[in-house]
Amino acid sequence: MIKVYLEGHEYRYDVYQLLKLFYFDEEILFIKEKALDNNQGLLIESYLKNENDNYIVNTNIYINGIYISSSNIDNINKIDIKEDNLKKKKKIAIKKSIFDAISKICKKDVPWGILTGVRPTKIVHELMDKGIVEETILEVLMKQYKISRDKANLIINIANNQRQFIYPIDEKNFSLYISIPFCPSRCIYCSFPAYSLRKKSDLVNKYIEKLLFELEKVAEFTKDMKLQTVYIGGGTPTSIPSRDLQRIIEKVNNIYDQKKIKEFTVEAGRPDTINKEMLLMLKENGIDRISINPQTMNDTTLKGIGRRHTTEDIRQTYELARKIGFKKINMDIIIGLPEEGEKEINKTMNQILQLSPDNLTVHTLALKKASKLRNERNNFTLQDAKTIRNMLNITMDYAKEMDMYPYYMYRQKQILGNFENIGYTKKDKECIYNMLIMEEKQTIIALGAGGVTKMVYPAENRIERVPNVKDPNEYINRVEEMIERKRKYLR
Repeated sequence: MIKVYLEGHEYRYDVYQLLKLFYFDEEILFIKEKALDNNQGLLIESYLKNENDNYIVNTNIYINGIYISSSNIDNINKIDIKEDNLKKKKKIAIKKSIFDAISKICKKDVPWGILTGVRPTKIVHELMDKGIVEETILEVLMKQYKISRDKANLIINIANNQRQFIYPIDEKNFSLYISIPFCPSRCIYCSFPAYSLRKKSDLVNKYIEKLLFELEKVAEFTKDMKLQTVYIGGGTPTSIPSRDLQRIIEKVNNIYDQKKIKEFTVEAGRPDTINKEMLLMLKENGIDRISINPQTMNDTTLKGIGRRHTTEDIRQTYELARKIGFKKINMDIIIGLPEEGEKEINKTMNQILQLSPDNLTVHTLALKKASKLRNERNNFTLQDAKTIRNMLNITMDYAKEMDMYPYYMYRQKQILGNFENIGYTKKDKECIYNMLIMEEKQTIIALGAGGVTKMVYPAENRIERVPNVKDPNEYINRVEEMIERKRKYLR
């Protein structure tokens, strides 16, 4: 157990998330008084003091009552983030001080430094918006946020690649996310609000009716806005009957005028839900981007994670999609799946190289709370941070060989090795929606169970989250309430 004592501040959440980067499996206990410590185990003290209008930050670490490390920041103004935001400077100073004190006694690779948030590229965009040059941005990322040089360069490059698609910002533009929360089966790593069709098949028709109703109502109060991109995700949208998915797509196209929609993606996902009828329906209804997601090209792993298809199914489905005429196909893989190492990821990437998709999304496995993998972790063999880094480098090399470049990225809590998820693309094949949702520069209206609308107010640098309920039954019964939640922000 690690005990933590805070004085002069209450950044408990941020400190907790930072400590988990170093001590993933340890229990962390915050104590209100130092007297409650019994001098057993590790104690971390974090102080924020105001002396003569100058804030001072100090961290002390003890083990079994014996001092072992410390770190001090004697002037809050030394936190040079190119922003005059005292609250933000305090938080960064506290995290830096703790980070530096722990780093003296714990030799662990923490490539993203003190960052525990999902979207590191947002920092870069904010600095670029102020006209800060790249050399200075690199210095801020490395010195203030403690990010490694390779990761700092990565997010600078990604931000540069994104700006032509994100800017200029028009508050009248929005994107649509449509949730289909059904799957043929649940994978062991999944925590998304998705439900097995075997258990919820009777709900599909009722769900589609309510979804179409929500879509119609949302259209009424977005009539003065411009729909830019649409993303149908889940779950696995193609797990429902083709005729039902077609009804949703046709409704969107009819309400918003298909010709004016810049990009329309359907997360086809699992090849065991895709056939010729489904692909022809998608193509005939103007879907210009689909995902066929293997996660791995190793049959033993596919079976182990709960997939009901083979690598041969993946190849055949992909080739059929190309034959039908899809020009923009994404493939997802996951780094660090149980029992997989560098040999397995090389095999996966070699086969993906032969298929040559237009986009490749590389996820690093995250141990999500609601997943079977997290709850039964002791039953699985997972790789260490060094191996995960090597595996990520392997995927990067293959992406370069396929003439791809990184165009978006994000991070997750409980991600192995504290690494990241990266989207690669070939030139002119970028998924605009992925960039918009990750950088939070455009309003995304989410429909269906589990969808979370994000209302973006650029002038105020403010985002309002408007969630729908997760359970399909509850969504069916409360859809009018979900509509009313959005109406308050879209009047």
